[in-house]
Amino acid sequence: MASSGRFGSLLQAARFVLPYRRPLLAALTALLFTAAVTLLLVQYVRVIIDAGFAAGSSQALGGAVGGFILVAVLQALGTFARFYWVSWLGERVTADIRKAVFSHLLYLHPEYFEENVSGEIQSRITTDTTLLQTVIGSSASIALRNALLLIGGVIFLIITNPRLSAIVLACIPLIIVPVLYFGRRVRAFSRRTQDRIANVGAYVGESLQQIRTVQAYNHQQEDERQFSHHVENAFAMAKSQILARSLMIAMVLILVFSALAAMIWVGGQDVISGRMSAGELTAFVIYAVIVATAVGAISQVIGDLQRAAGATERLMELLGAESLIVAPARPAQLPADVRGELRLEGLSFAYSTQGEQRALDSIDLLVPEGSSLALVGPSGAGKSTLFDLLLRFHDPLSGRILLDGMDIRQLDPLALREQFALVSQNPAIFTGTVAENIRYGRPEADDAAIRAAAEAAYASEFIERLPDGYDSHMGEAGVRLSGGQKQRLAIARAILKDPRILLLDEATSALDAESENKVQLALERLMQDRTTLIIAHRLATVRNVDRIAVLEAGRLVDVGSHQSLQESSALYARLAELQFSKPDGASE
Repeated sequence: MASSGRFGSLLQAARFVLPYRRPLLAALTALLFTAAVTLLLVQYVRVIIDAGFAAGSSQALGGAVGGFILVAVLQALGTFARFYWVSWLGERVTADIRKAVFSHLLYLHPEYFEENVSGEIQSRITTDTTLLQTVIGSSASIALRNALLLIGGVIFLIITNPRLSAIVLACIPLIIVPVLYFGRRVRAFSRRTQDRIANVGAYVGESLQQIRTVQAYNHQQEDERQFSHHVENAFAMAKSQILARSLMIAMVLILVFSALAAMIWVGGQDVISGRMSAGELTAFVIYAVIVATAVGAISQVIGDLQRAAGATERLMELLGAESLIVAPARPAQLPADVRGELRLEGLSFAYSTQGEQRALDSIDLLVPEGSSLALVGPSGAGKSTLFDLLLRFHDPLSGRILLDGMDIRQLDPLALREQFALVSQNPAIFTGTVAENIRYGRPEADDAAIRAAAEAAYASEFIERLPDGYDSHMGEAGVRLSGGQKQRLAIARAILKDPRILLLDEATSALDAESENKVQLALERLMQDRTTLIIAHRLATVRNVDRIAVLEAGRLVDVGSHQSLQESSALYARLAELQFSKPDGASE
């Protein structure tokens, strides 16, 4: 990712602040106001000492104290405005970044998520944005406020006593050097720490999602050991980061207060000799303390900014990720009455991780509208890859796919996928209610349409037995449902969507006989008058389809009916013999 300097990633994130110019202006105004008031308070202290204590004037003392109280009230009001608007900006910008990153991720090509761990991505959206919120809503405010106090303090130092100011100013370059040196190290350690924390989150997510397998294999102790390893790695990196920040802060404080001590000694000599009043020295000391405190605060905040820079880099990497599947500049428009004819012409594809080995090789195939086609073949033949290409999760290396005579690459992927419904072997059930899961393919559907789809999928019978019916919560990944119930919910979802083309990935292969019968009835109703492609692992489920396509090692071997393929295709005949013939005494 391109970076314009050490804080380049933070500058990229700054574009999320720009839409909120009025709150930003209010925050900056409050920052300027409170800094000015703080500096003005010091002048009242000088007046109180010189005009009140030294001169012995009660009237002057009373006026100075009254002014002091007024300035303190103004300081409180300014601080309220500053804290409110800066915190508001931090929360608002963090929310916008989270939404922008998530929205961008939703449209990335699926292969991106095969190459990047989902738990690590989740960590960036949650942990990294929280760190960024802290910086925008707190650290940035502290940095700006102290920068203003530093500049104003230096100006007042020079006005009060130029000779003493030279001592303070001479020390500033000495303070900046360790800040710059250790700041770079903090940023590097911060990026590595965030990566290690992301590994921790990814491991937790994976272990908890597969908790049944973990416990079934008594893998708890090994998981504890591996998790401990990830946590200790994160701690070791965080410790290095803390050490660098601590050294930076300690060196800054030593230099600052050494300069302050030298200045007080020289100023004390001036008061003793009469070249300077006690009030002036007090004001000068307070300004020097303000400058020293501002430098110390900025040195600490720089560490936070460096950490935020590392976190923001990771977020900007997500926002900068480019999808390999994009809509053309001027997408073609599908007709209102899509027929659902599919034609594959010279279709070839290879996964980037498999080198030159082709998952599909020169496939030519026609699927007429309203017909059914089963894809059979051994594992790795390219059946699932063909589904991915139809949905345009990938683009082919060569050849093309036509929908009603139109190349699908000329269509907007959203418009293309609107014509498909996928029912997979392991259907996705989302956290939420039964109704929300059925409505997934058509969010605007009303309750009546949801119930009709559930009845058509033979799902209403078990749904109505659930504690809250259609409002029952399914738990994570539908953990409270059986395999057959999940399949029927997925079929109801497809029925509600009412697509022209169905993609069925052997939706009955893992079911018991009773569940399979109900799911098969639902599928038959779903397939009526639709173009249907079926990935078939069991040939018994596709005997009645219009045609069967036999794939082997990415090539189309033969196409025909069950009977004709037994005679024309040696591969199909062998698969049929393995599945339909039984040795004596064996059960099906």
